[in-house]
Amino acid sequence: MAEAVRRVALVTGAGTGIGRAVALALAEAGYTAVLAGRREAPLRETATMLGAAEHLIVPTDVADPASVAALFEAVRAAYGRIDLLFNNAGVGAPPVHFEDLSFEDWKRVVDVNLNGAFLCAQAAIRLMQSQTPCGGRIINNGSIAAYAPRPNGAAYAATKSAITGLTRSLALDGRRMGITCGQIDIGNAATPMTEPMRAGIIQPDGSVRAEPSMNVEDVGRAVLYMASLPPDTNVLFMTVMAANMPFVGRG
Repeated sequence: MAEAVRRVALVTGAGTGIGRAVALALAEAGYTAVLAGRREAPLRETATMLGAAEHLIVPTDVADPASVAALFEAVRAAYGRIDLLFNNAGVGAPPVHFEDLSFEDWKRVVDVNLNGAFLCAQAAIRLMQSQTPCGGRIINNGSIAAYAPRPNGAAYAATKSAITGLTRSLALDGRRMGITCGQIDIGNAATPMTEPMRAGIIQPDGSVRAEPSMNVEDVGRAVLYMASLPPDTNVLFMTVMAANMPFVGRG
């Protein structure tokens, strides 16, 4: 009987929130998970939740090219391949008026959200291109903020708009290598990052109102669906959101 082929999925920002939920969904479906993130302790907590199967923890700063190179070298050394990259690591800037946003805060968001996604995607493609069998899938975590920004969120919205362009380009450029790329745009998944929304968050009209959220486990299931498709099929863009949040018709 032929030995089952190991499927390897790398999740950035895997220590908390959406990254943790996606890692759990992928591991439950049989993937070997590579957990990347800046802080080792939350990554170990995620690994403990995944169960007894073998998983790899690699503390990583996705904004640092050398750190990303070390991450993918660890993946190559451990498994020799990668089947799925979930480009999830991201940060936001302080919610200040645009004219008060410091260049340092702007640059940090660009470095993590955009440059980090570029560095990880590029390294993943190089490994996917060289492995046997070649090919794989990249799923970028975008945001509905790319289409309907929140007040005082220019840095985050700008980088997530750029992720949409990156997704389209990778979906096109990956064809010759058997690599697909899609994007999931998430609205109000219940994580520590979105906890303030339950108390109230500023709206475009200046009011402050509580917003509904969705179970973060449903995001994990959505990413797993995208990942489970055959190589000749791709979800280019998926929006999964709290049904009653002020996105459709926001403003």
